[in-house]
Amino acid sequence: MAVGKVSRALNKAESGFTPDDSPLLTSDNEDAVSVSVTAEPIERKSPASEPALHPQPAGSIENWDERLLSATESLSGIAESFRKLRTLILHPENDKPARSIMILSAEPQEGKSFVCANLGVSIANDVGRKALLIDCDLRRPTLHNLFGLKCAKGLVDHLKGREEDVSSLIFATGLPNLSIMPAGLPPDNPSELISSKRMSRLIKELTNGYDDRLILLDSPPFQAASEAVILSQLAEKIILVVRWGKAGREVIKKMAETVGPGKIVGVVFNAFEMNILDKKMQGVGYHNYYSESYY
Repeated sequence: MAVGKVSRALNKAESGFTPDDSPLLTSDNEDAVSVSVTAEPIERKSPASEPALHPQPAGSIENWDERLLSATESLSGIAESFRKLRTLILHPENDKPARSIMILSAEPQEGKSFVCANLGVSIANDVGRKALLIDCDLRRPTLHNLFGLKCAKGLVDHLKGREEDVSSLIFATGLPNLSIMPAGLPPDNPSELISSKRMSRLIKELTNGYDDRLILLDSPPFQAASEAVILSQLAEKIILVVRWGKAGREVIKKMAETVGPGKIVGVVFNAFEMNILDKKMQGVGYHNYYSESYY
């Protein structure tokens, strides 16, 4: 998706469309290809040099943030929105599916962690698919809270050399096929850790070693931290999250140009405003759900 197409997506969002019960998902269909949904995943044995992924038994759906999707909400408008996003990622028209996706916003509180978590849930609910969420926002980690996890250890411990066994830093969420590597305690040098050889080696091992698993990287906001640009070089593809009425057009265009427009597979417009009549007619529900602040 070129910067011009990102700009056209912004134009579409600003043209006064009527919000429905799902966030606006835009993509570049010219860059996509049809892949069989019924294809069996390729099983690969992990070489000794690759981390074995056996999530620690820590999570329970009962402890999830109430705003997250659950496996029982398959007919909701939110679930359908993330199924569309899942299809866009797993079955592109003119390219092979990405193995690592970075979720990026321009500023804090645009909903990137929310999108990352719910996309992971949607992927894990697909047949033969697994998702691993990695909280790369070392300054203000959020993912573990969304899944109700109390994790003192995480990515930081591996990057600092305190924990070589990556599997001990990966936790079950309570949903089969969905696991998470929390950030851990915020370090003094997040930029140096994200730009380290350990980080690039870890992402490479995880993405290359497991064909049936999609790695989702929750990035710090583009405007708030330099790590976002570094992470964009490690991820195969990028999804931009734009909070309705928050980030400016020029900021979004600059973000797209900096991280590489060729890597952007879609833009999610989050938390758009409804008019008063819509709110009265539809009541409290999905739209209010999306109007909450997420980091």
